Amino acid sequence: MKNKLLVQGVLTLTLLLTSMIGFAQIKTLTGSVVDDAGNPLIGATIRIKGSTSATTTGDKGTFSIDVPANATSLEVSFIGYETKEESIVGSDMIIQLQPDADQGLDEVVVIGYGTARKRDLTGSLVTIGVKNFNKGLMTSPDQLIQGKTPGVMVINNTGQPGGATTVRIRGNSSIRASNNPLFVLDGVPMSGNSPLPEGRGGFSSDRGNPLTYLNPSDIASMDILKDASATAIYGSRGANGVVIITTKKGQIGSPQIAVGASTGISSMREYPDVLNAARFREALDYYTPTEAADADFGGNEDAFRAITQNAVTQNYYGDVSGGTEHGKYRLSGGYLNQHGIIRSSQLKKYTANFTGNFRFLESKKLGLDFSVFLTQLNNRYAPINAMVGSEGNVISQALQWNPTRTIRDEQGNLTFVSSTTRNPLTSIEAFKDQAVTNTMVVNVAPYYKITDDLEYRFIYSAMRQTGSREGMYRAGLIDPSASENEQAFISNNGETNLQMTHMLSYNKQVSPDWNINAVVGYEYLDYNYNNNISFGGGFNFMGLDYFDYMQYSQVSTRELASYRSPTNQLQSLFARGGFNYLDRYLFTATVRRDGSTKFGENNKYATFPSVAVAWNIAEEEFFKSNASFNQLKLRLGWGKTGNQEFPSGASLNRFVFANQSVSQANYGNDDLKWETSTTVNLGIDFAVLNNRLYGSIDYFNKKTTDALFEQTLAQPAPAGRIWVNLDGEIVNKGIEIALTGTIVQNDNWTWDLTGNATFLKNSVSGLVGYYETGALRGQGFSGVLGQRMVNDQPLNVWYLASYEGIDPQTGMSMYLGQDGSISSANDPAINKFYMNSPNPTTLLGISTNVNYKKIALAANMNGAMGHYLFNNTAATTLGLSNLSSRNIGSSFFNTDVKESTSNSAAPSTRFLEKGDYLKMANLTLSYNVGNIGNTLKNFNVSVTGQNLFIITKYTGFDPEVNTDGANNGIPSLGIEYLPYPPSRNILLGVNFSL
Repeated sequence: MKNKLLVQGVLTLTLLLTSMIGFAQIKTLTGSVVDDAGNPLIGATIRIKGSTSATTTGDKGTFSIDVPANATSLEVSFIGYETKEESIVGSDMIIQLQPDADQGLDEVVVIGYGTARKRDLTGSLVTIGVKNFNKGLMTSPDQLIQGKTPGVMVINNTGQPGGATTVRIRGNSSIRASNNPLFVLDGVPMSGNSPLPEGRGGFSSDRGNPLTYLNPSDIASMDILKDASATAIYGSRGANGVVIITTKKGQIGSPQIAVGASTGISSMREYPDVLNAARFREALDYYTPTEAADADFGGNEDAFRAITQNAVTQNYYGDVSGGTEHGKYRLSGGYLNQHGIIRSSQLKKYTANFTGNFRFLESKKLGLDFSVFLTQLNNRYAPINAMVGSEGNVISQALQWNPTRTIRDEQGNLTFVSSTTRNPLTSIEAFKDQAVTNTMVVNVAPYYKITDDLEYRFIYSAMRQTGSREGMYRAGLIDPSASENEQAFISNNGETNLQMTHMLSYNKQVSPDWNINAVVGYEYLDYNYNNNISFGGGFNFMGLDYFDYMQYSQVSTRELASYRSPTNQLQSLFARGGFNYLDRYLFTATVRRDGSTKFGENNKYATFPSVAVAWNIAEEEFFKSNASFNQLKLRLGWGKTGNQEFPSGASLNRFVFANQSVSQANYGNDDLKWETSTTVNLGIDFAVLNNRLYGSIDYFNKKTTDALFEQTLAQPAPAGRIWVNLDGEIVNKGIEIALTGTIVQNDNWTWDLTGNATFLKNSVSGLVGYYETGALRGQGFSGVLGQRMVNDQPLNVWYLASYEGIDPQTGMSMYLGQDGSISSANDPAINKFYMNSPNPTTLLGISTNVNYKKIALAANMNGAMGHYLFNNTAATTLGLSNLSSRNIGSSFFNTDVKESTSNSAAPSTRFLEKGDYLKMANLTLSYNVGNIGNTLKNFNVSVTGQNLFIITKYTGFDPEVNTDGANNGIPSLGIEYLPYPPSRNILLGVNFSL
């Protein structure tokens, strides 16, 4: 018995020692995978050669894997790059992959309701990934792609943190309905509404960007679908293009933590050119010598510098991700605190995101994808409103401030002038405007692989947005006589959007020559929006915020309003099918049948088809002998899409309830139907010189018919409005060119250069009459409209008087008459002409990346040409009529031709300026330190400059501007009026992983 126990003990000890030795022989190997330019590759697969053990790289391209002592090499692969076998040397490796010969043609990209290989695409689609995103201070996803792809125009309407943008794909194509593209988040179509409630009076008029709730650091790629063959599967919402946003997901491997942080300073890039105190005195002596003594207060003040500040920004971001083949996860969080360059403005942004991808059953055929996005935005606004009256906003007040008058008196108190000439710092103190918006998006998508080729997927998503805005106006600070008549409001928005989608997809390699794919589905969408607002006046300041005790307001001043949108539902059937024969001949067809509650009883449903073909010429035997071309593909597509982005209930009788009375505001139209766009697209993709040079060229022709429009009922009908479909058509056509070249590529240096250009033409024909928009504002411009929708002209063509200079005899402006005469007697309100277009005819984007060992330099420029902007700020805020009490623009002080101070501004071409520009949007210099100790991995430090300089002759704040001048819902374009100015940003950032 003792011998037996001894033998068992020895055997047990031997096994334990063997196990310990075996464990001791397993080590943890860490490293990173980078591309040929040294940039991290996210999602690369690292496999131990001869083993099934593998992992993938995380958000920063880093990995960690346990390897046995007898392992000698790794196999590293990534879509679009050559698979590499790397010997295991040391414990921390940097593995560099080279692009494969097909330039990433096997890369999988996201298309509508599915994915496809690049080589199989037949439509016009561009994918932009993390590597190519714009760098710097970004508050919304659309800013990441500005200038990055042809045919896409992104305008930052305002410098307000989180402010609105204008996004156009292949120009404007609608008179009344929205021209914004459809944004899709991980398969969930967004409504495009901002949760921020509107203000009132002199409060900020910016509604914010509806995409600000997304953290750009959570985004992996953005796919832009431009032609109808690509967007028709979105049917009635695809007319303006589609942007598919794909967020980052967890990767197989041990948990990894990625951290990023940046801080920086924002400042005015360029101050407006108004007279300083010395020049102001000269102007007084030249134009109004008899008033000079009374207008000179002896000071030297720059009011615009007084309302601006060097604003600090902090941005922090972190995530943890990992998983196994059974389940992957990713959890991220972010915090942004951005102060605006105008005092009192600020954006605080809190974001959280969780995604999970799980597989069940032994066969792994059952899966579940899950994601949740949570965001809170805390905004503070400066009183910058484009709809103000003669009192102006803080921008006009600062521009017009008499520079000889001090902002503060000797005791440091703000100086008071009058109720009409306001101290801009007093206005900032008088308005308190703050808002909190919350967004939650939940997306649940279970799926089951019925066979290896056939999969069923169900998507259920819910989006809930709420916005609460509070404002108070200390009228007594502006005018002491109004100290007991101060005002406040509370406004609340709520929106709930639901989606249910059933999809059945099939993808099979039938034979070595044939591949077929198809998807069919049903989708139901429901959008529900409501708003309420309460207002009160007559407050007397007692140190509390008025909106916290609204019941104290005078009963006679109180106002209440509430609104809920009429039913807005969409149900659809869709299908797409295609085949690939010999990797040479490609065919795709889609069809969608949409039914919408927005349209009349006789037109509830509509069908949107498309077809596209492509020919991979480079795969032909007769062409393979041509060593110059690595890729050559022709694409041809045709399709119909719709536009239903206009108010719900437009086809119904709608009523307004107010003060115990009911009035009909809208008359129903049972025949109201979709606005339809038909697009033809011809494209070519190419790559030459061993993929050192590659790009694409596209020609498109898009015709929009049955334009949606809201018009006033003609007399003797009852007062009210009705939605109709207009006769005529709108044509957008153009050419898009994208080109990328690798100029230098060796062991130490790489340099690539990318350029894109779009050439656009826009015209209207077949309309009955014309439609006016483009509200111009300011003193003397009440009710003035400067743009029209009219036949044989581009959309929003300028309709203005033709300015012909200053009459040297009278000092008054001269205008061209209808009879060809030039005279100061010609009435500019009558003698108007069609003058140029606010639509750019050329869009430009230039990007370059230079890498030397661990140092990288990235630069991105964007621009637009061929369009004209109306400088409404100069027209009604800076003219000579301000003298002698207020300041003027420097350009108006002209001693060559003496203009009369009684010369009033007019809506004329005097203030219509070329909007051509080329802007250095962002410039980033980074250094990859590598690993620091055993904790910090892939440590990277960077300096980024945004909006560094601009090449333009435009004299306003910035040619990248779009002040809302809509009239009766008809959008405007190209107006600048007292905007929140853009800022120059300098940021220092670091990121690393653990």
